[in-house]
Amino acid sequence: MAKLEFPATFRFGASSAAQSSEGAPRADGREDSIWDVFAAQPDRIRDASLPFPASDSHRRAQDDVALLRSAGATSYCFSLAWPRILPRGSGRANAAALDHYGRLVDALLAAGIRPLPTLYHWDLPQRLEQRGGWPLRDTAGRFADYAHAVARALGDRVDDWLLFADPLSFALRGYGTGTHAPGRADPAAFWRATHVINLAQAEGARALRAERPALRVGTALGLWASEPARDLAEDLAAAARWQRLGFEWFSAPLRGEPYPDLALAAPSLEARLDWRDGDEERLRAPLDFLGVALRQRLRVRCAPGHPLGLDAVATAAFRARDGCSEADDPERARALGRSLVEFSRANGGPPIEVSASAVARADEQPLRGSVDDAPRIDCHARVLAALGEALAQGVDLRSYHVWSLLDGFEWEAGTARRCGLVHVDPATGERTPKRSAGWLARVAAERGLAV
Repeated sequence: MAKLEFPATFRFGASSAAQSSEGAPRADGREDSIWDVFAAQPDRIRDASLPFPASDSHRRAQDDVALLRSAGATSYCFSLAWPRILPRGSGRANAAALDHYGRLVDALLAAGIRPLPTLYHWDLPQRLEQRGGWPLRDTAGRFADYAHAVARALGDRVDDWLLFADPLSFALRGYGTGTHAPGRADPAAFWRATHVINLAQAEGARALRAERPALRVGTALGLWASEPARDLAEDLAAAARWQRLGFEWFSAPLRGEPYPDLALAAPSLEARLDWRDGDEERLRAPLDFLGVALRQRLRVRCAPGHPLGLDAVATAAFRARDGCSEADDPERARALGRSLVEFSRANGGPPIEVSASAVARADEQPLRGSVDDAPRIDCHARVLAALGEALAQGVDLRSYHVWSLLDGFEWEAGTARRCGLVHVDPATGERTPKRSAGWLARVAAERGLAV
């Protein structure tokens, strides 16, 4: 059996998001996020759970660092809570919140774990949504204020930063289809939001560098493998449009390139985006690296007249019986590996960090002090094997972060979807490492695995 070996500088780690893990909804002056409000509405969350206490990570941050060490992690991709740092979305930064993240960063560094913070993982302060949310251009400026505050507080200890986590997912589901917070099904708002997010990425990058010029700045995009649903030319073209939307929409403008051609139906692209004079220059802010969040295979078919204007509709290529597992799709890993090569080439071959790779299962119960999650291990091993092939084809891959460190609040699935390396009892908060945590520690120690 051959062994797949990763470069000596390659990092293995885990990831999390403030909204899905921290809990503590009022600690350090935190105010509501859009997910707090969305989850409280009837029939929004699959199991009717709320995002509190989640994994209780705000209170147990030191415990989380110990769990990362035991899992062999040398990198931790986590997000900061905008509603905790700037509870009203703007104004004076909350010193207590910044001190909390400072202690987390210090603990990670002391443990030999690189902190890789994400400024925004879907938890817009509700006060900003009430003013218009991501479709409102002013939100980009508020994001820049937030970036300035965080860089001033943490930029002396944190070298690598991610601006956003998978902007296509939260824009499409939050504003296009309404299945994520804030729950608005308005295609026009979706397109405006994508442009404001890109403006925010550029302004956020400039804000980080203005405070600390040596910082390395990236953003994390969702990586989907888009396939034509039928062997038809129109489906092949539709799948290509979805792939360009995912691969380039949130990166090309920052390189000074035009938005990719998606053959959008009327109105014009400028009208859809609320484009204004000077936006081309405002958008230009080249990044130092890109993150990718590994997602699903999609089957895309031509759908003339679809509300988004793409004349295309995408659905999951594989649906597990429990409705939430990636582990049972035998083609997913290879498809994502091929897509990663295409993604790298479309973006000029940048350094790439896998910021999140999820394998979800239904609830897994501890037995004799452990959780046997062999399907999760097998799936991560297949994905790593596919990434090894991408490395061999020249992709500049720097890290692999398992989503997530802990079971927590998984967005519209609530606690019905379990992705963690560590089991968390929703009622008691008790933490139980799963077999996958030990597996990751061995892979990290050996810098590879048998394939």
